[in-house]
Amino acid sequence: MEKNMESVFSKFTGQRHELIQILQKIQEEFGYLSDEQIANVSEFTKVPKSKVYGVATFYEQFRFSPIGKNHIMLCRGTACHVKGAPRILDEIENQLKIKTGETTPDGEYSLEAVACIGCCALAPCIMINNEVKANLTPDEVKNLFKKN
Repeated sequence: MEKNMESVFSKFTGQRHELIQILQKIQEEFGYLSDEQIANVSEFTKVPKSKVYGVATFYEQFRFSPIGKNHIMLCRGTACHVKGAPRILDEIENQLKIKTGETTPDGEYSLEAVACIGCCALAPCIMINNEVKANLTPDEVKNLFKKN
């Protein structure tokens, strides 16, 4: 087991009830959950690997592949949907040549559709890393991802 995993595990006792916290800490540290990390968690907590994986796949917060340098979260909540989020999503996918859940081959962008980002008055909106882009139109999306 690598040193960083040992560092994560040192904060826990390895009990079953810590499973979600352990997975959150690993994702915080590494950016995603790898198969090897899932196996390490299974060994540490004595929870079967299939059950660890089951918990991790149940919650949308967990990722199983690295995200891009610029992580785009498109809000698909009611206000954003009504005000055009599907068109915004189409334009982002067209501009970046990726689909929801994918990362560009250069690792620059990843795209995720989320239930709500809590900016309903600014609909439709996205977050790029921690910055909200509000009241978007498909034309504005073209400018956001314009190649230099």
